[in-house]
Amino acid sequence: MYNDTDSVEKLLVSLIKMVGKNNEKVDELTKRVRQLEIASKEQQINRVYSFIAEPPRPNSSRKEYARK
Repeated sequence: MYNDTDSVEKLLVSLIKMVGKNNEKVDELTKRVRQLEIASKEQQINRVYSFIAEPPRPNSSRKEYARK
């Protein structure tokens, strides 16, 4: 009987350790996901939009667009 009880206790200890390690991994993944969400939101807030400008009109003073 002692061997059975000892085996069950060892099994329980092993399972508790495994669950604890899995919980740590889940916690780390959750933290990482939160960090990525925050970074994504900050990037959207600080995003600078650039648009392709229409070419200047022929009478523009900018030489690189002046047509000859």
